[in-house]
Amino acid sequence: MRGDAPGLLLAALGVAAALGVHALVPAVPKLTAAVVLGMAAAHLPGVRPVVRGIARPGLSTAGKRLMRLGIVLLGLKLSLDDVLGLGWATVAMVLAVVAATFAGTLWLGRRLGLPGDQPLLVATGYSICGASAIGAVSQAAGSEEEDVAASVALVTLCGTLAIAVLPLLQHPLGLDELEFGRWVGASVHDVGQVVATAQTSGAGALREAVLVKLMRVVLLAPLVAGVAVMVRRNLRAARMARVASVKVAAGVSAGASAAVTSAAGAPAEGEVGGKPGEKSVKAGNRPPIVPLFVAGFLAMIVLRTTGVLPERALGLASDAQELLLAAALFGLGSAVHLPTMARTGGRIALLGLGSWVVVAGVSYAGVLVTT
Repeated sequence: MRGDAPGLLLAALGVAAALGVHALVPAVPKLTAAVVLGMAAAHLPGVRPVVRGIARPGLSTAGKRLMRLGIVLLGLKLSLDDVLGLGWATVAMVLAVVAATFAGTLWLGRRLGLPGDQPLLVATGYSICGASAIGAVSQAAGSEEEDVAASVALVTLCGTLAIAVLPLLQHPLGLDELEFGRWVGASVHDVGQVVATAQTSGAGALREAVLVKLMRVVLLAPLVAGVAVMVRRNLRAARMARVASVKVAAGVSAGASAAVTSAAGAPAEGEVGGKPGEKSVKAGNRPPIVPLFVAGFLAMIVLRTTGVLPERALGLASDAQELLLAAALFGLGSAVHLPTMARTGGRIALLGLGSWVVVAGVSYAGVLVTT
């Protein structure tokens, strides 16, 4: 916590400023103000060195851990009746949106000739849950750091822009509060960005958005597992091809096959990968089937359903949840670096735009069909 203290203090100041902005201009939601103030802090000359330096660890903690705590407490606003009310049609809609976004983005990225794992990482970020999904899949795939950084920057920027763009489209598209929430939950990348976008339309939209979004989050584990299996298969095939070529070239006998396999670059036990410049993937680093904060969110829903908590406790939890989310969104906003995005090139920007159209269009059609 000592290393996190400066960043957490800066996040607390950002929350106080966001509350002040909301008090002065009630039309500006507190969470939206927190995101914008975080982005401003990352680019103001006087504050930028602090944000990038001593405050960075704490701001990252705010953007990740405080966000998860806020989502857990958000479960106290829901009951099992709310969850069951979504129905199988919504589940099918979420599966269709994830599949279409992932496949469409991956195909477009390869057609645009983007290097390395950028198509895979951007497809994962758009279809599942933003930067956290990119981080998980990049570990499974052993992706280059440059590919990860470019993909995270793109997905974070587009998800942040959604906070401002999607609310403007609600009424032109003819969406009521609940429909807008489902559209946001199915189309916006990061959980925090979903919360910031949906809350502009009210509590009902926020509830629907978070439920739909968490359905997408749960799909992260099977996707990462599939990528890991694919990587292992590709590496095994590559090693076998190298062994065969070495045998042919050197005339190695069958008894020396084990030595050749080792010399051909087989990765160490418990690792996936082994190419120079790539991250080794330890078997123990795989994400859990259900992330811990999702399990906590579900537990809070069950607790709320029992009716044992008094209204005063629910009110305090609601206030704490809003403050935690505001701090987390300030941290997320401070991670957006616009000059870095400008250097990633037109092709990845075109991929981001195309993927945004796919996920927004497919999810909008899904909402219309299922409501």
